Amino acid sequence: MTLDVTMPRLQTDLSAQIAAGPFVLRPVRRSDAGLFALYAGDRRVAEGTQSIPHPLPPGASEAYVARAMKQGGAEDIWAIDGSAAGLAEVLGVISLKRMDERKWDRGQSEIGYWVAPAFWNTGIASEAVRALVAANPQANRSLFAEVFQDNPGSARVLTNAGFEYLGDAESFSVARNARVPTWTYIRKLA
Repeated sequence: MTLDVTMPRLQTDLSAQIAAGPFVLRPVRRSDAGLFALYAGDRRVAEGTQSIPHPLPPGASEAYVARAMKQGGAEDIWAIDGSAAGLAEVLGVISLKRMDERKWDRGQSEIGYWVAPAFWNTGIASEAVRALVAANPQANRSLFAEVFQDNPGSARVLTNAGFEYLGDAESFSVARNARVPTWTYIRKLA
């Protein structure tokens, strides 16, 4: 006899905003597609991620928005909104992707983020990561992150938010069309 135990998955409330210093992490909305296309279409942003292609194909940002607005998926996505501080409505994106949602919900997700180049080195990514970790909207026990080794700024964002280095690996970058060396990090929450 095989015992199949499926843990219930907590539904993330993507309608709620998360305060993050002078800005908020808010649900993605259709009107974000234009700024997503502008920022994600920048080679520097695309090459800093695993999944954004460069050049950005037509309709890619609209498809991303549709996926981000869908509740109950494997990834929860928030826009980093600076409009309350007199900045752009979208400064970047931050997400939590569940790592194993089939049989066991181990309470583990991978955090991902990017910030528009105009806002690099301003502390926005650090504030967003710290806020998302503190809010822990998926009730995770641990968070993982992976950054390309040629992006030490993103590594500092993680270590400043309490992530610990786990080791070296490599991941494929669609924009670079190559495997790229990475550093892997963990942040235990419970």
